[in-house]
Amino acid sequence: MPGTLYLIPVPLGPTAPAESLPANVLATIKPLTHFVVEQAKTARAFLKAAGTDTPLQELTLVELNEHTKTNELDLLLAPLRTGHDVGLLSEAGCPAVADPGANLVGLAQKENIRVVPLIGPSSLLLALMASGLNGQRFAFQGYLPAKEADRSKALKELESESRKRQQTQIFIETPYRNRQMFDSILQACQPGTRLAVATDLTLPGESVLTRTIQQWKKQTPPEIERRPSVFLLLA
Repeated sequence: MPGTLYLIPVPLGPTAPAESLPANVLATIKPLTHFVVEQAKTARAFLKAAGTDTPLQELTLVELNEHTKTNELDLLLAPLRTGHDVGLLSEAGCPAVADPGANLVGLAQKENIRVVPLIGPSSLLLALMASGLNGQRFAFQGYLPAKEADRSKALKELESESRKRQQTQIFIETPYRNRQMFDSILQACQPGTRLAVATDLTLPGESVLTRTIQQWKKQTPPEIERRPSVFLLLA
């Protein structure tokens, strides 16, 4: 019988303790000996804090990230095929959501390998919950274009779609470009459009603020430089 692929959520930042995860998640982690991770160094730090029955140096950790080639994915399923349970970890939050682990889950599903998602923090859902925007209809757009002209065009298209469908548009940015994204939103979107900025969710400096574009232009910009943030729009 093949093993089970467990989708293991991790805290959203280094200052959030592993103990903040549900007890059943920590209990699932303890007996595992095989993991697929985004970065081995940070995964080891998390597993050390979470606690494992097997000494850390004896665990098998294989990386799956943006550098992993498509033809390498098949090899990652090998332990599952031979009966080992495997834990899939992202760098933060839930694996396979805005995360390269989705490709491995897709292959596991094709082979009828059991996939079990575990409960844990999702910055996208937490941001939506706290934004006050439409939680009935929403879409996650991932990363928008990095170039200013392309980003502005994409923002206007998302705003138009939001207005048409009354749909909350959710997107993220590399933390060091957060301020450029914020400034682009203020320039591209209409005064009455609501923008929520959710930063450092579940961490000591957590902030979730929702204002219209017009209101944002009249107040001090949020402190989001190099801090993980989620942006949400509703026209």
